[in-house]
Amino acid sequence: MPELPEVETTRLGISPHLLGQRVTKLVVRQPKLRWPIPPSLIKALPGQRIDAVERRAKYLLVHTSAGSAVLHLGMSGSLRVLDAGTPAGKHDHYDWQLDSGRLLRFTDPRRFGSLLWQAPGRTHKVLVALGPEPLGDAFDGDYLWRLSRGRSAAVKTFIMDQAIVVGVGNIYAAEALFAAGIHPRRKAGSVSRARYRLLAEAIRRILHYAIQRGGTTLRDFISPDGVPGYFEQELYVYGRAGEPCRNCGSTIRSIVLGQRSTFYCPACQR
Repeated sequence: MPELPEVETTRLGISPHLLGQRVTKLVVRQPKLRWPIPPSLIKALPGQRIDAVERRAKYLLVHTSAGSAVLHLGMSGSLRVLDAGTPAGKHDHYDWQLDSGRLLRFTDPRRFGSLLWQAPGRTHKVLVALGPEPLGDAFDGDYLWRLSRGRSAAVKTFIMDQAIVVGVGNIYAAEALFAAGIHPRRKAGSVSRARYRLLAEAIRRILHYAIQRGGTTLRDFISPDGVPGYFEQELYVYGRAGEPCRNCGSTIRSIVLGQRSTFYCPACQR
């Protein structure tokens, strides 16, 4: 599934083509995605000018005066800006035709993505319970330390909880824990304040760097310009079970936490 850097890369890629444009027509070929595309969006979006494109967690919010479209890429979705008249493929589920003569196209072979609608002044239910942004001012090591007190869950599970902090998915959680020297299975409540400060700093640094590098290239992710991301080749632990640690030479190990594969160095992470 595309993680926060991939979604932010998508936002940066599509924003210049959308801002100030009017949606002249909405073409929906497949309304049944993860959730059905709501009739309120189909009715309200055409004719609206796009005022802003923001990201909240792994959702993209496209704001207009009539409301906001809430987009999620799902496991295999991608958004591309194409010339009007570009033929649609089997998995191209909707187009936003723009008055620039271009269109925004959503492609999703697995149909786990979504297109929802948020009325002005309202917060859609999928956004209500989300924690702070990891790149925002409300997130730091002291925040993690306070919320972790008394928690017996593994620290990796803790930082992947979207109610704690949004957008720290499996890849970047593994990489940040390695950078901070924390074993992913350690109880969240046993991690010290000082080590949480290191972890929060690592999360910020790694996410920022991944965004600069275009996200993490996985099987399904392609950026809006069709170019894969470049971060995968620089991963330290994720997906490297059985390979030597780039830091100490020990063998990277893999375990399962919360039904997700977790990678770590037994020597560098305690």
